[in-house]
Amino acid sequence: MHKRVSFLAALMAACLLATVAPGAEKPKDDRTVKDGMMVSVEYTLKGSDGKVIESSKGKEPLKYIHGNKMMIPGLEKELTGMKVGGAKHVTVKAEDAYGPVNKNAFQEVPKDKIPANGLKVGAMLAGQGPQGQPMQARVHEIKEKTVVVDLNHPMAGKTLVFEIKVVDIQTAPPPQPLRPFNPPAPTKPAAPGQPAKPAEPAQKK
Repeated sequence: MHKRVSFLAALMAACLLATVAPGAEKPKDDRTVKDGMMVSVEYTLKGSDGKVIESSKGKEPLKYIHGNKMMIPGLEKELTGMKVGGAKHVTVKAEDAYGPVNKNAFQEVPKDKIPANGLKVGAMLAGQGPQGQPMQARVHEIKEKTVVVDLNHPMAGKTLVFEIKVVDIQTAPPPQPLRPFNPPAPTKPAAPGQPAKPAEPAQKK
């Protein structure tokens, strides 16, 4: 009987210690993906055929500010509300990614305007838009005197499949205010120096 009481006492003491000292439990991370937060994401992007297009694994995670339209809409929507360590499989349709293929984005340019190493279907060309902004175009077709280039985004019209994991969430730094341009005041011209005095003739001894 004594042994049974001792065993029950030890069991109750162990339960009491487990209740009072839950030090082994890790504190929960309640940081949530929401507007204005700097989010770090690990991702793998695949096409609808399952082939990997791009991946950040083994590299620095992708960082962006949530709600600032730095991410395609369909993926940003799925990231909303996720917590640090959360992972998700996301399928984003073309209309929620880079949009459908725009037929008006196909243009013909003279063949002599295309560099020799770009005269092949699928070649990527870099150029400038009307406002000087950088643009990319893909060679779609080569004709006798012209080349048809596609100005659509390379992912336009495609369904994208993402494997995402939220690595970190931080408060985004405040935007840096634009500093007014204050040109330096013109310097005053130096005052003209005093004209040198002519040397006095040496006195004859």
